[in-house]
Amino acid sequence: MGTTIQLDKKVRDKLKELKLHPGESYNKVVERLVSIKTDEGELSEETIRDIEQSLEDIKAGRTLSMKEVKQRLAIE
Repeated sequence: MGTTIQLDKKVRDKLKELKLHPGESYNKVVERLVSIKTDEGELSEETIRDIEQSLEDIKAGRTLSMKEVKQRLAIE
């Protein structure tokens, strides 16, 4: 059973911006934030490889603007 909490509109709006996709629940967003906060601070090898790949993509110009992403996903 869930618990209802009250959030300021500004906090809710910030949580909305942190959603990975429009259908993601606020509960999942909060879970992700809590896991980041409670993490021991060490990154897994997989995460490090993913970050390195992302940096290479950025340097090579393999990026999309938020507008392009929204267009491709047909959102907003």
